[in-house]
Amino acid sequence: MEKNPFGTLAAAGNASEDAACCGDDCCGDVSAEITHGQLESISAAVQAQYGSLAENATERAADTSRVKATDKFYSDDQRNALPDAAAGASAGCGNPVGIADAKLGETVLDLGSGGGIDCFLAAKEVGPEGHVIGIDLTPRMLELAVETAAKLQTENVVFKLGHIELIPQADNTVDLVISNCVIALSEQKDRVFSEILRILKPGGRFVISDMVTDKPLPAEVQSSPAEWVSCVAGAAVMSEYLELVEETGFTGIEVLKEERSRPDATDWQTTLINLTLRAVKPLG
Repeated sequence: MEKNPFGTLAAAGNASEDAACCGDDCCGDVSAEITHGQLESISAAVQAQYGSLAENATERAADTSRVKATDKFYSDDQRNALPDAAAGASAGCGNPVGIADAKLGETVLDLGSGGGIDCFLAAKEVGPEGHVIGIDLTPRMLELAVETAAKLQTENVVFKLGHIELIPQADNTVDLVISNCVIALSEQKDRVFSEILRILKPGGRFVISDMVTDKPLPAEVQSSPAEWVSCVAGAAVMSEYLELVEETGFTGIEVLKEERSRPDATDWQTTLINLTLRAVKPLG
């Protein structure tokens, strides 16, 4: 994928504050929250967007006009287990932990853990003998996650600052990797999947939700910083995405859920798909 030099952040073509990530404002109000120009990289733009999301998490949770990712993809029991601020910081296009079947005593790693909602839900599933590790690029999101862990008195979760292309975790140490609408933010998806393969134990698996498309996006969308931080511009064509997972070395590749991200759209947004995928690291 060609690298996008970032200049002034402005939405592309038909983008709007309701056309973020999973739709219905799940990733926040991009046009309002990112107002400063000349960010030098996608990483800087992501940190700016999601840092702002974390800062406004409590206010966002209280705003009933906003449909958060937890409202759209999570059960009542899952939402009720989370503090308002954690729910307010939620952004995603699925609920991977809800179908990942984490087991007692397992080690789970969440790529792009944000405010920690999937980590806290996974922590309940793996129990006190298990461990959950959250990796995120945005310091303010990590601060929010640590604050929430203290409120919930969750002792089997740790959060680390890091890039998903270079995961701060030892080889062959994780049973389950989860991620929710984060890999679409990376220009180096091959490195991300290679890193997932590296850290998983033989026989370990990943369950990820991500944004993909059924055909290439228009050039103006792919070069839009606002659409990048909304998990859209970096979305890969689904067939190529699945091929990359297989070429990386994973087996047992299974599409668990596939649905149109914006079913009411009439333009290029009709190509966007919320995908939840499972795959396994071979034993040999």
